[in-house]
Amino acid sequence: MYLTKEVKEGIFEKHGKGKNDTGTSEGQIALFTHRINHLTGHLKKNRKDYNTERSLVMMVGKRRSLLDYLKKSDITRYRAIIAELGIRK
Repeated sequence: MYLTKEVKEGIFEKHGKGKNDTGTSEGQIALFTHRINHLTGHLKKNRKDYNTERSLVMMVGKRRSLLDYLKKSDITRYRAIIAELGIRK
């Protein structure tokens, strides 16, 4: 499986406050980005997988709403996570 416990802990440790801190916006955005990148690769191979395409669109929407929240609450953290993950605005 692509998303094991160790991978999740690594994402939260790198982008959050610690490996058990799953509630920060930065950690959640980083996790969504990891999952979005994985599903994008899957859809390049399986073009007619419409259920995965729908879940990808929903995930991008959730990440966008988290980014909007972070932009309203703390613009410096927003700019830092955008630059770190390489997300387009």
